[in-house]
Order: sequence, then C-alpha cells, then structure tokens
Amino acid sequence: MIDMAAFWLAAVIVLLVIEGLVPGLVSIWFALGALAAFIAALAHAQLWLQIVWFLLISVVTLALTRPLAKKYINGKVQPTNADALIGRECVVTEDIDNLMGAGQVTVGGMTWTARSVEDNVRCPKGSVVTVMRIEGVKLIVSARGEKIN
Repeated sequence: MIDMAAFWLAAVIVLLVIEGLVPGLVSIWFALGALAAFIAALAHAQLWLQIVWFLLISVVTLALTRPLAKKYINGKVQPTNADALIGRECVVTEDIDNLMGAGQVTVGGMTWTARSVEDNVRCPKGSVVTVMRIEGVKLIVSARGEKIN
C-alpha cells in the first residue's frame, strides 16, 4: 500500500503549485487540508481520520477566509466614466423603439445608442428618460413621460 504521508505531501505540493500558477486563490484551502492530513499520517492515524482532517480543515478554512479573500483580492472593480451616467436624465434625440432596434439619447454632451428597459415602451424624440444601466455600448433607459420642446 502507498505510504499515505508521501501521498498527502505530494498533494500539498501539487496544490501549492496550482495556487502559484493560477491567478486568485483557488486551492490554498485544500493545500492546508492536505497539510493537516499529512500531519495525521505522520502520527500514524487511520486513513479515515486523515480524510476527515483533510475535508474538515479544507471546508473550515474555505468558509472562514473565502469571503475576505474575495473582497480584497478579486474585488478590484474599476468604475469607468460611463458608470457615472447611471441614474442621470437624458433627452431622446431619435425615437427609441426596441422592436425596430432604433433609438439615441444625448447625455453629458455625448450621443449614445439607447434602448428602453421594457420592449413594449416607445420613447419619442424630445422626451426625457433616465439611464438605468449600460449594456455594451447601449444605454438602457426608463421613460419618465416628460417631453422637451
């Protein structure tokens, strides 16, 4: 039978190599679990206990540290200037009709392609709409019911 201490040590090494090669934290928790199982194997613990230690330590460290790691490592979202448009009011310069695939608005001195939040709502030229979100290069807008002459 394979020496379980050697198996767990190899697992620690492989998992740490994977952690080093892949961006973000993906396998560090399992490497810690394998380390705990390795220590149990050195103490001549039974195989079932080694597996329990591996699973227990992996799950506990994952549950305790994943939210923090996600917040500080993967949470670096760069807002763009376009994000500042969300919630702003703009004027329709070309009738917005989702079924026809047409519509433009002007906001902040720039002209954008626009679509309505709801497919069955048309926004006539000159009406005031509110930017709800951005999808690609299109502003998704909601009608306010006002019209500028």
